[in-house]
Amino acid sequence: MSKVTEINHPLILHKLAFIRNKETGSKDFRQLVSEVAMLMAYEVTRDLPTENVQIETPICTATCKMLAGKKLAVVPILRAGLGMVDGILNLIPAAKVGHVGLYRDEETLQPVEYFCKLPQDIAEREVIVVDPMLATGGSAADALTMLKNRGAKYLKLMCLIASPEGIKMVKEAHPDVDIFVAQIDEKLNEHGYIVPGLGDAGDRLFGTK
Repeated sequence: MSKVTEINHPLILHKLAFIRNKETGSKDFRQLVSEVAMLMAYEVTRDLPTENVQIETPICTATCKMLAGKKLAVVPILRAGLGMVDGILNLIPAAKVGHVGLYRDEETLQPVEYFCKLPQDIAEREVIVVDPMLATGGSAADALTMLKNRGAKYLKLMCLIASPEGIKMVKEAHPDVDIFVAQIDEKLNEHGYIVPGLGDAGDRLFGTK
């Protein structure tokens, strides 16, 4: 069964408070989302395998640890997921980036696919799927299905804020995918938005309405 990790580090919670604040403008909002994504990536990548290597220090030969095994890919769910990519790449600059495009039908709240472009070797990579909000869970669940259908095998989902309903949907649809969030909020409202949430992450990132 998938594991849900709430990364409630004080620095993340502090920055998340500014992200939630409706007075925070797009410039600061983008910077803060990127910073929180970078801090979260530290925990999301905690179980990456390492191997011993021999290094010549200025003093002597030493056995050190370096990353081994599968390479990484970051796949944002467009468009809001784009705001989390640069923060992760600051930590893992060699990661490749794919893109999955989904939008939510405002009446049915169901996701509709419009774009998918992935690294050719996606099946060999550990994939971190990113989206600031895990609301109904529909978009995330469908994005994970799209990736699996295109060969991805090693998947994690990383979101800033999640609703209990969204977590439940993703866990039921993808019991093999671990979920990492900064904070789990109270509920969804009748419009499918997270309460208390932060509003529409895409609009706040890019200054649109």
